[in-house]
Amino acid sequence: MPSLRSLAAATGTTLALALAGSTSTALAAGPAAPVTAPAVTVSTAFELPGARVYPEGITADPRTGDLYAGSYTDGTVFRMTPGRRVAETFLPAGADGWHTANGLEADRSGRLWVTDSTSGVTVYDTRTRAPLARFEVEGDEPTFVNDVAIAPDGSAYLTDSARAVVYRVTPRRLAQARGGSAPLTPYADLSDAVGPNAPGTFTLNGIVADPAGRYLLTADMTGGDLYRVDLATRAVRKVALKGGDMLHADGLELRGATLWAVHNTVDTISRWRVTRDGTAARAERRLTDDALALPTTLTWHRDGLYVVRSQFDKGGPMGEGTPSLPFSVALVRGL
Repeated sequence: MPSLRSLAAATGTTLALALAGSTSTALAAGPAAPVTAPAVTVSTAFELPGARVYPEGITADPRTGDLYAGSYTDGTVFRMTPGRRVAETFLPAGADGWHTANGLEADRSGRLWVTDSTSGVTVYDTRTRAPLARFEVEGDEPTFVNDVAIAPDGSAYLTDSARAVVYRVTPRRLAQARGGSAPLTPYADLSDAVGPNAPGTFTLNGIVADPAGRYLLTADMTGGDLYRVDLATRAVRKVALKGGDMLHADGLELRGATLWAVHNTVDTISRWRVTRDGTAARAERRLTDDALALPTTLTWHRDGLYVVRSQFDKGGPMGEGTPSLPFSVALVRGL
């Protein structure tokens, strides 16, 4: 795992301190935004109990409507139920030997995928909370398993921010590993596309799967690019972005042709219109707001975007100071 200093450098903390502190709720219309765009609101949806939560990932269960968020600093996974303000602990800190929770994804089969940046991903039964299988990265080179997406066929795809690769776990491999552990093997290597970077630099971060099962989209948070991985051929190509970029991009969310990206250290969410084949995307709107509190991931659920407020720059892995308690999840409407 890269050092926390490397993490701060890779995500541009210095730039964040220069920009984020002076912003207030502001909406900048992109080149193609309508003249009378609806107002955007940012409110608190849920509170996460604990003094050092520093949440990183979030997902919505497509079957139950519950949401889950994970703590980057101790690995606690919280469950949030609509109508209840305070989240409950779903998995305690240090469960099953891991101590950080990055990307989370709930699938349509009642499973919760939880990535541990230093090792891999563990799959849980959301009903019993029991671990079903664990997949671990092999080799001694630095690794940072970051985000996860589920394709329509049930396969899980995960980014490694340190190695610039995408891993895959198919339903068959999950069934074979059930009750035990197995290697997390690379599916697509994007290092040539991303290009060389300084040691410790983070590249691939957020990842989403096309609802039709044709491709993946993953963001290079340092280079500012978006990449398309063809699920039939594994071919990698850079997505043509118009009206913006993916600098500081962390979590992604895709609904139909609409793609949202959180840009963590600049307290921003951008919205994009993606072409049907996923080869181009046009910026539509952009929200920058201090109230997002260094957002790292988001998910669309029912009435808006639920966004984790990581506060990584306030006494967490990217800065010094004191976080505002309680930690929370924001609801963004109108974007």
